[in-house]
Amino acid sequence: MIWYVPFLLAALTVPALWLGIRYRKNRKEMPHPVRRPAPNRPEPETWKDREVTVTWVGHATCYLHFYGTRILTDPVLEERVGLELFPGLKIGPRRFVPPALSLESLKDTDLILLSHAHMDHLDLPTLKKLAHPGMTVVTAAKMGRLLKGLPVGKVVELSGTDPLRLPDGLTVKAFPVRHWGSRFPWNTDFGWTGYILEKEGRKVVFPGDTAYTSTFARLKEQGGVDLLFMPIGAYQPDALTAYHCTPEQGWRMAVEAGARWIVPIHWNTFVLSKEPVGEPIQRFLTAAGDRRKDVVIREQGEVFRFGTLDEAPGEGDEASKPLTERHKQ
Repeated sequence: MIWYVPFLLAALTVPALWLGIRYRKNRKEMPHPVRRPAPNRPEPETWKDREVTVTWVGHATCYLHFYGTRILTDPVLEERVGLELFPGLKIGPRRFVPPALSLESLKDTDLILLSHAHMDHLDLPTLKKLAHPGMTVVTAAKMGRLLKGLPVGKVVELSGTDPLRLPDGLTVKAFPVRHWGSRFPWNTDFGWTGYILEKEGRKVVFPGDTAYTSTFARLKEQGGVDLLFMPIGAYQPDALTAYHCTPEQGWRMAVEAGARWIVPIHWNTFVLSKEPVGEPIQRFLTAAGDRRKDVVIREQGEVFRFGTLDEAPGEGDEASKPLTERHKQ
């Protein structure tokens, strides 16, 4: 046996045991939802290049067809999130709602956005299965080394104010959020970021994870946002609000951002905290009050489209219709 193999195994096993013991200790006080099917199954092959179409795949994974650019955020499609000891052996929380889209339907993705290195946002097995030479992956600062050897066209670390301009006209900018980026306790230099996507005069914002921060008000100062993905789960016990917003704080940030439409994410997929799994959306809709119609996706796989280029402003926006008439596949 090569001399360093035992040390490599120890390096993998020790953090796995640490994570497993920590999770099992907290698991007793967490909800235990029954596994259920994804409520909707989108058909992205039917989506048109002349509009913006989005769906929530599950947790922080969202799929956008942004005027022809196919974008996937924080892709996690595996049965579990956590540390992969060996191929097929992973320690961590199991999802109780499967992804609304299959791996096969996402293999033509042009752009992947990775907000930070936490295992429920950066899943290496998923990335390896999705990777192809025509793909661009954008990460927060100093995360690129996690993706070495990934067979993609380009990996870009994005931070600060300099935007990334893709050949198809899409602009990607880093957006400051309040979170943290360590993958393990000893990782102290990985960055974390949200993203602003712009194309054809439309703006979509994906924060990844965030606690409450006043930085969202800057978006309104810059003209507001067409569509904002907002994480609303993993806030109990109260100590977690240092890194995750409550549903009420999420709604407040959406208002401060000047968001026209909001898609709540980061709930109803994995049990990562102690609040009941259905509580985040109930509290979020209550906070929205009279504007709850602007919460345009509430289940995995629901589809929302807007901004059709050959229609007058507003005519191609499905949020102008009653909630029950929005496109649902």
